[in-house]
Amino acid sequence: MADVRLEAVTKQFAALSVIKGVDLTVDDGEFCVFVGPSGCGKSTLLRMIAGLEDISSGALSIGGKDMTKVGPSERGVAMVFQSYALYPHMSVRDNIGFGLKMTGHAKALIDERTQKAAKMLQLDALLERKPGQLSGGQRQRVAIGRAIVREPDVFLFDEPLSNLDAALRVQMRTELTKLHQELKATMIYVTHDQVEAMTMADKIVVLSAGKIEQVGSPLELYHRPKNLFVAGFIGSPKMNLLPVTVAPADNGKLAVTLPGGGVLHLDARGKTVKPGKMTLGVRPEHLDATGKGDLVLPLPVTLAEYLGSETLFFVTLTDGCDIAVKADGLAKARPGETLSVGVPAAACHLFDEAGLAVINGDLR
Repeated sequence: MADVRLEAVTKQFAALSVIKGVDLTVDDGEFCVFVGPSGCGKSTLLRMIAGLEDISSGALSIGGKDMTKVGPSERGVAMVFQSYALYPHMSVRDNIGFGLKMTGHAKALIDERTQKAAKMLQLDALLERKPGQLSGGQRQRVAIGRAIVREPDVFLFDEPLSNLDAALRVQMRTELTKLHQELKATMIYVTHDQVEAMTMADKIVVLSAGKIEQVGSPLELYHRPKNLFVAGFIGSPKMNLLPVTVAPADNGKLAVTLPGGGVLHLDARGKTVKPGKMTLGVRPEHLDATGKGDLVLPLPVTLAEYLGSETLFFVTLTDGCDIAVKADGLAKARPGETLSVGVPAAACHLFDEAGLAVINGDLR
């Protein structure tokens, strides 16, 4: 297998700049996920690695070899698309082995690799079926099998689960993770679904408007977002973000005034923080619906979502700001009732007026 390196890579479509100077290293054997909202450039970046889009400027190397101007077939990559793109008149066996057949590999080798991939993907009993006789998840596994038999240096996945229903997505996430562990291959995966990114990735690359906002492990991005974009994008439900006023207080603390007048004292952690207007961030799951915390706010419930294992309350501050509180599934507050919301200072994040993190929460 091989690592993938991008150096100052850009992509221009006429006057439109789509990828704006990306520097990134995906290590050998790593499962790297590109995530971001629609139009952020993640699929374009993947297609540039595959060779399906030209690189306007910058350099790409795979396994230490310069691939900037090399054709797709010579890059040692295999791509799995959102659409299964299977041949409906061919059997599963023939679909999996078709690429090898077209490149002139011996029939014995094609059969050997096809059988191995089918066993790995639990398709053994389906090899003689046609795609029309398969479920969506089975078809996607056939498409993945077609990539596996090529034994590429790098696997590329472009939103491969987006056409599946919710239950199948969960199942396929697990299967892809197990496949990565078995193959120990370098994999780059594109999705707009940050839950997929959090559950599958060794490394997440958060993209916005053609730029990398942050690169790190799932928990690093979750606990230490570098800016407001990452803080609001990673996590489900997303982080609560409130406009606040910050002033110095005694003993290395900061006095943070919330909308409506409540004051929360945060540890400055030795940092010099300029007083003024900022944004306070706190995740719904870190708020306490039983009134335990460094600041307790009695807030009216405007909406409640009872999900069985958990309940999501939406409450409103006096200035009209809405926040979400994730509580135990047995919590019973109803819309119109008052909920005592406890805010733990240690879990809170502060972002300056430019949207950059000044302090990240630390629950340890």
